[in-house]
Amino acid sequence: MKQSFLLVVLSLFFYVQCSFSQEFTKNSEKYSAHNKGKFYFYWGGNRETFSTSDIRFKGSDYDFTIYDVVAHDKPKGWHIDYINPARMTIPQTNFRMGYFINDHYNISLGIDHMKYVMLQNKTVTYSGNYPNAESYNENPNGNQLTLDESFLTFEHTDGLNYINTEITRVDDFSHVLKLPNIDKFQINTLGGIGIGLLFPKTNATVLSKERHDDFHVSGYGASAKVGLNFTFYKHFFIQTELKGGFINMNDIKTTALNEDTAEQQFWFLQRIIAFGGIFRL
Repeated sequence: MKQSFLLVVLSLFFYVQCSFSQEFTKNSEKYSAHNKGKFYFYWGGNRETFSTSDIRFKGSDYDFTIYDVVAHDKPKGWHIDYINPARMTIPQTNFRMGYFINDHYNISLGIDHMKYVMLQNKTVTYSGNYPNAESYNENPNGNQLTLDESFLTFEHTDGLNYINTEITRVDDFSHVLKLPNIDKFQINTLGGIGIGLLFPKTNATVLSKERHDDFHVSGYGASAKVGLNFTFYKHFFIQTELKGGFINMNDIKTTALNEDTAEQQFWFLQRIIAFGGIFRL
């Protein structure tokens, strides 16, 4: 009887000791050491660079292509509009929210609000036909013409909206730098890939026709990114990203007429800085 009682007491003792040890380890472990189950979101701004593009314009009485078109973004700079609720969609912005499925990988949904502006008054090569040639100050000469505003304006400034989903890998770089307390400050590296749809509001004037001024699903895109994440006090972070990809838009609405469309393909490169939060429900 005494031996049985002693065995029960020793078993309880070891159980309590193991439970205490596990709880101590759990409580002493840094919050930032694990990401699984955490949600995050961020809001930021970007600058873009675009490759040249061949753009084809089609309608009931015209079909022409302009080649090696140069385009640029439309930066706002450091501006209050980025945090003004009434005007925060005007600058070039990035919004994303995601969920960590394990400590290293998260899935997310976001919108990259870029802006694409064709360079005006530039001489380009073209092919095809359009009515009333030489009446738009485009000065056709052989297979070249000038992109005068009377002939053509073309921009995605409301904007070049890339709605995409991504899968991203995140790795803690703090241990390499031997940071003493990652719950106060942590550095992570990240890399990811994404796919999505283009939902621009294109501002175009083609041959002096009335422009189309509504959002329209115009094509698709794919992208990849690398970046650095700087997390402060477990829940707040600054994130920098270098993100590049390919866009194919084969159904761009250009005027109020349904038969008037454009199509183009190009590469893009974004430089992003964003501010966000990370938390576990």
